[in-house]
Amino acid sequence: MGQTNTKRINIYFVTIVITLGGLLFGYDTGVINGTQFYFSKYFELTGWLKGFIVSSALLGALLGAASAGLISKSIGRKKSLIVSAVLFAISAWGSGLPAILPESMTLMVIFRVLGGIAIGMASMNAPMYIAEIAPAKIRGTLVTYYQMAVVIGFFVVFLVTYFIGNGLTEQENIDYGWRYMFWSEMIPALAFFILLFMVPKSPRWLMIKGREEEAKNVLVAIHGQEMADKEYFDIKESIQQEGSVKKASIFQKSLFPIVVIGTVLSVLQQFTGINAVLYYGADIFEQALGFGKEDVLLQQILLATVNLLFTFIAMFTVDKLGRKPLLIIGGFGMLLGFLIMGFTLYLSDYSAVNSAGLPAISSTEGIICLVGILMFIGSFAMSMGPIVWVLLSEIFPNSIRSTAMAIAVAAQWLANYFVSQSFPIVVESDANRLVADGGTWNNSLPYFLFSAFIVFIIFFTWKWIPETKGKTLEEMEATFNQGNS
Repeated sequence: MGQTNTKRINIYFVTIVITLGGLLFGYDTGVINGTQFYFSKYFELTGWLKGFIVSSALLGALLGAASAGLISKSIGRKKSLIVSAVLFAISAWGSGLPAILPESMTLMVIFRVLGGIAIGMASMNAPMYIAEIAPAKIRGTLVTYYQMAVVIGFFVVFLVTYFIGNGLTEQENIDYGWRYMFWSEMIPALAFFILLFMVPKSPRWLMIKGREEEAKNVLVAIHGQEMADKEYFDIKESIQQEGSVKKASIFQKSLFPIVVIGTVLSVLQQFTGINAVLYYGADIFEQALGFGKEDVLLQQILLATVNLLFTFIAMFTVDKLGRKPLLIIGGFGMLLGFLIMGFTLYLSDYSAVNSAGLPAISSTEGIICLVGILMFIGSFAMSMGPIVWVLLSEIFPNSIRSTAMAIAVAAQWLANYFVSQSFPIVVESDANRLVADGGTWNNSLPYFLFSAFIVFIIFFTWKWIPETKGKTLEEMEATFNQGNS
């Protein structure tokens, strides 16, 4: 590969631009938490309908992730992200319309689904793009920028919804405040759209498409001449070994096991219960823990702050400690957090009352449960949150990366939908009712169910997850092929 005069590209700038897709992922999924408390009353929703509207974006995310592989193969990672930016903006604008058109709850669902499609496309393409341009020694750190952007999105949207909601009366929030919360997402969506035109195409995608000269220029611009030479020949050799991307199949004996492992890990991220807490946090704080309405949005900011702070731990340790140790350590932390909350609820006599005059746990027990939730959130933020995305972006070979990522991410969104739809059903089930009302689990059942899944996650990680720290994508591909030959 000859010398070029290509202008250098700052890898950190490119990464930050791409991770705006993660910020919008967090913003879009987080805005539903702040708004559902009010639009549920606006539409007078039942528990099932509330779950459906909250989960409707997840159906879109499933569709977006499932189609993202084919779209990414065809038009590339960069253009796929541009499409997702447009959909984010359209969804943000349209989700607030039902407050103007009162009979259009269906319209809200449609726009939420469009936002979900954007989430699904971005959640597959953004970490994959970063992994494909990042040097091996800092790839884990750069991919965790994506998860950092997701939690920043949650943090920012909780602040935005708090300040919008706090400036209006409760009735004003029910009447129209929630649409302003939705519309606020248009600002980061438009910024993402504009900045994407300033980043290069993925060199690995360019190589797969036979556009080698363009790929060489991008590699030199990112890595410098010496490293670019090595990256170029590694990618080319990897593609040649597969024959061609068209001939490679996820069902090949050497490839199928790692696709299964990645997909199962992706699904298990959702069965930790993270999005049950993030989507229904307002209901959990008011109904189960007895916090008043005036405290609900502030508690959400506290969750988002812990989420953000502990994601920094993952960022600074993922390329030092490795992926596997963080998953195991975080697994034990998540388990302890939910067990603290579960046993506190199970043993409570619910002698206090909440702001609605309903039975609630005592203030001391509420604080203990809050500590349990924060321990769970912090442990997730340093482990399953970012590390799953790092591993998914790393473990799949070049020739099937788009397809395998699409399968793993689509499966994750399907699991997300299942958990989000079923959580309010489990909460309202007869078995989960208070013992005083004839129930068995005293509001604790969901957290014991999630704890059981977390135990399995720890075992699965120890048994089947490979350590990928410090290896190039091509080195990992060769290792996996040897291990399954």
